[in-house]
Amino acid sequence: MKYIFVVLIFFIQSNFVHAQLSVKDTKLTRPPLISFRAADSLYKARVWTMSGVGAVAYGGSLLALKKAWYDNYDTSPFHFFNDNKEWLQMDKVGHVFGGYFESVWFSKAFQWAGVKRSKARWIGLGCGMAIQGTLEVFDGFSTKWGFSKGDIAANTVGCGLFIGQELAWNEQRICMKVSNTPRKYSKTPIASDDPTKPSSSLYERSNDLFGKTYLETFLKNYNDQTIWVSINPASFMPHKDLPNWIKPINIAIGYGAENLYKGDPEYFWTNKGAQYSIDSKQYPRYRQFYLSLDIDVTRLKIKNPILRTLLSGINVIKIPAPSIEFNSLGKVRFHPLMF
Repeated sequence: MKYIFVVLIFFIQSNFVHAQLSVKDTKLTRPPLISFRAADSLYKARVWTMSGVGAVAYGGSLLALKKAWYDNYDTSPFHFFNDNKEWLQMDKVGHVFGGYFESVWFSKAFQWAGVKRSKARWIGLGCGMAIQGTLEVFDGFSTKWGFSKGDIAANTVGCGLFIGQELAWNEQRICMKVSNTPRKYSKTPIASDDPTKPSSSLYERSNDLFGKTYLETFLKNYNDQTIWVSINPASFMPHKDLPNWIKPINIAIGYGAENLYKGDPEYFWTNKGAQYSIDSKQYPRYRQFYLSLDIDVTRLKIKNPILRTLLSGINVIKIPAPSIEFNSLGKVRFHPLMF
């Protein structure tokens, strides 16, 4: 049933995309099909190319995710699950980021194909909501999780942040970004409540939860992640009164968390029939709020279309910069260079 639902979502999404493109092509000069330069009018070959690439990427990503993630857990009839109090809401902030980023990416991709921005923004919104919604349906059939209304709300906030700015300003003055600072986890043995079971450690727990490679931890490790809202002050001011060097500089507000080794606020976990626990005073769960500077690379004056495209692609990553941390333990910390 879930595969039928996924196919149905993609069918609706594809028809929504092509329904938005029902305008006459023009005979204006245009770049080659494969080029970093955006088309200045509707380019049907690129539209079909983007639709095909999007379909393959969408289906391939879901298949890869199923094999790498969902196949490792038992399935069950579709059900709901309230996880709003888990992971200090780091997962919810991640859903906001995902909805925003996917909407932006698909909108830009179809603008590259020559679709007018006024239409491409709605395509981006539809794609973002469809992708995130499909993943939530997968969760709904997983015994370990379930369909989360909180996740859907977070997805909607992220997509809403994108479309709201498009309608209000016709540009993205407030961006969402992500950064990752790998932690070193303690290898000190943690004894099991069952003396016949082997000991564990926070290092092993982190590997089990978040993976071992940098890419895995970048995507999954809530202790390492920081999600940022990056605001461009210059875009709210008259540009003629500002020097060019200040226009790409953003003010970034970040959110992170520490000592998350389980979703719920408990300081123990179970692995292979054994229970392990840690001292809540030694490893307290707490929230982190950051204030930093950032660069919106899309606002840099770059004429080379290849370089401009490549830099725009990495605009999702927060630029390393000094940061001030305010946390829920009541402490203030200065990070000379935080990534």
